[in-house]
Amino acid sequence: MKAIVCNRYGSPDVLELQGVEKPFPTENQVLVKIHAASINFGNVVLLQGKPFLARFAFGITKPKYSIPGGDIAGTVEAVGKDVKQFKVGDEVFGDLSACGWGGFAEYVTAPEYALALKPNNISFEEAAAAPMAGVTALQGLRNKGKIQSGQKVLIYGASGGVGTFAVQIAKACGADVTGVCSTRNVDILRSIGANHVIDYSKELLSQHESYYDLVLGVNGSNSLSAYKRILKTNGIFVHVGGSEAQLYKTIFFGPFVSMTGSKKISSLLQRANQKDLHDLKELLETGKVKPIIDKQFTLSEITEAFNYFQEGHAQGKVVISI
Repeated sequence: MKAIVCNRYGSPDVLELQGVEKPFPTENQVLVKIHAASINFGNVVLLQGKPFLARFAFGITKPKYSIPGGDIAGTVEAVGKDVKQFKVGDEVFGDLSACGWGGFAEYVTAPEYALALKPNNISFEEAAAAPMAGVTALQGLRNKGKIQSGQKVLIYGASGGVGTFAVQIAKACGADVTGVCSTRNVDILRSIGANHVIDYSKELLSQHESYYDLVLGVNGSNSLSAYKRILKTNGIFVHVGGSEAQLYKTIFFGPFVSMTGSKKISSLLQRANQKDLHDLKELLETGKVKPIIDKQFTLSEITEAFNYFQEGHAQGKVVISI
């Protein structure tokens, strides 16, 4: 089969399209013929080996997983004898980041807990765009943020992969949602249901002091004090992504801020979870959430796809058609 192989850390130029051996499922694995995959920030971490702490999970000197790619959607081609949830011919989608990656290829084997049946009302490309970004948004809002109907919720970095899911999920939870983005993305946020849109080039967060019950920081380099200032009493800030400096400050200073005041600062480490994937599937099937795809590339265009993604201006998800 054809697959993208990465044997050293570096820029997208180190990614190579090669012929490799087609995998065979063990007793508890599913063999999936992949129709589409997508790029997430975790793919960039795996490619670059940055931040350095990530290398303790991905390999100190070189990538532990030679075929990258987490999000996939495809068709079950074979199942191991102990597989209970799927059969040959089932259309599935899932996140492979907790079980060896391998999604940028024509085929992959995965444990059944990494997959769910694909919603019938969306395409393979839309399904491949959903798992990691959608579950990240769900875990950030629901698990960490304790979102409730009627709350005022702000999504900073609302036009990217996680952000577009977060806006829609927060709306589905009954929140009053504000999305923060650049000028070029204002219309996208309005189209997916944001109640309010802040163009960060024209409006400062400081104008919204003590206004939000929950803030999800998906991207950006704002200080923790800036986020804390816009939270109501008992409000919660959840760091999902952003600058490396912001990440470390959240990890090291967030617990102290949370213990010494009424406002909570926390950081989300997304973990692939089949139950959350099923919850996301229900949101997709009911039409409450729809994946937003910016651009599609082929497997042979993987370098161009990563370069585009790393520019940081994608409106929604970048998808790889296989």
